[in-house]
Amino acid sequence: MDPSLMEWVKIMVPDMYLYFAIINTIEGRLRSENTHALPPSVQRRVKSLKYFQSKHAELEAKFQEEVLGLEKKYLDLYRPLYIKRREVITGQYEPTDEEVSIGEKVDAEEEIAHIKADEKKDEDDNTKSIRGIPEFWLTAMKNNPQVAENVTPEDENLLKHLVDIRMSYTDKPGFRIEFEFADNEYFTDKVLTKAYYYQDHVYGGEFIYDHAEGCDIHWKDGKDLTVTMKTKKQRHRGTNKVRTVKQTVPAETFFTFFQPPTLPAEDVELDEEEAERLDAKLEADYEMGEEFKEKIIPRATDYFTGKALEYEDYAEDEEFEDDFYSDEEQEEEDDDDDEEDEADESMQPSKRENAPECKQS
Repeated sequence: MDPSLMEWVKIMVPDMYLYFAIINTIEGRLRSENTHALPPSVQRRVKSLKYFQSKHAELEAKFQEEVLGLEKKYLDLYRPLYIKRREVITGQYEPTDEEVSIGEKVDAEEEIAHIKADEKKDEDDNTKSIRGIPEFWLTAMKNNPQVAENVTPEDENLLKHLVDIRMSYTDKPGFRIEFEFADNEYFTDKVLTKAYYYQDHVYGGEFIYDHAEGCDIHWKDGKDLTVTMKTKKQRHRGTNKVRTVKQTVPAETFFTFFQPPTLPAEDVELDEEEAERLDAKLEADYEMGEEFKEKIIPRATDYFTGKALEYEDYAEDEEFEDDFYSDEEQEEEDDDDDEEDEADESMQPSKRENAPECKQS
């Protein structure tokens, strides 16, 4: 309870003050991990609860192990489908008429006439020379808002070379995401990896995130997207001569995804603001990995077509929209406020002149 409010209650309503004081004492005990102030018989019961909680934690750990085993089992069952998907995307496999027909029936909203028109156009303009499905993974990533906001136009030129995105489970609890690329002008790597690891213990039926490990990218000369070159002029104090200095600075790019934020050494202390920034970075990095693991990889086709967005919570909230004004609406409201102020002024017997202006930054 607010101390100033407590002081007011103490003066004005003594009995109520006593009530709030008791409540605050109880709340303080409940929030505190120190149970020594409790009566011995109650302490004994609390210790028994800790025993039951420990047994519950053991069951949670077994539950999570079984869930992880089930996820691994079904990933093995999914894998042949993912392999086929990759072969279609890269043009290594041409779907059969039966597979295409079943695929049409899966999407009840598909317009058959439109499909046939596209097929006819395909034959007429000789686009059968197109191999696979160009820019499949780039399109899927751009249709995921959380990932898309980290993709720059220059990134797109490189991500067009994405051949496949897949995942696997690590020996230690965790998962690894692999990005396979075709030959490109940016780097020599064929596969870029990012692994996320969990802590050894389980809490609340869930693994607790521990850290992530990226990989080194072997950029070709002048093609590193993670840095940019900036030039600045320096003037010599004595001779007054000017020289141009070039320096590399970090650049905004999706590929910093492979350079995850890390915790400082144990002997390094961060102030509150730095700690909050680091926590935000760690959380955002993990959430990005989850987007690939839980959404983009298993539902890549839906993200490519945009259908996945129908099931995401990305629609603008009406109440949220009401909190914002267009410029015209704001001007109208300001005019109304001015009229009301003028009416109020006419009703006031006196008013300070030259009042300070309220400026909004």
